[in-house]
Amino acid sequence: MAATLIEQMIEDPDGRIQSVMVHIGESPIAWLHARGHLSEQHYVAGDLLRRDWEKAGLGARVTMCWDGAPRGERMAARQGDPTLAQLAARDRFDGAIKAAGPGLADILWRVACAGEGLIAAERALGWPSRAGKLVLTLALDRVAAWYRVP
Repeated sequence: MAATLIEQMIEDPDGRIQSVMVHIGESPIAWLHARGHLSEQHYVAGDLLRRDWEKAGLGARVTMCWDGAPRGERMAARQGDPTLAQLAARDRFDGAIKAAGPGLADILWRVACAGEGLIAAERALGWPSRAGKLVLTLALDRVAAWYRVP
């Protein structure tokens, strides 16, 4: 399967606007790893966190539920109880975020789960340029230890 690329205008860390081709199927964690900015251990830890976030269903729903409205007693049975796998993923996600710590969890969630780039995450958090990579690697160190990534 061929990579899906789109042209996007981005601002580099020096404030210059440039046109780049972006692979829309590649996460920011995978992008950083592919270019040597994150170790294999960091990449695996970030990917495990993202998988647990997705499996737990913590992301926003982007589709409409077209099921008919249940009636009467059947409604209680169709509330959509979370599965054991979802609950386990939620527990792992919560544990990993707690292990990262309050000062590191923000950028970790933004980059690994929400798919924000480092520059966008730094701006959203009001951080100076290039601070995000250092803080992200510290967070990924803690998450890797929590997931017991070798």
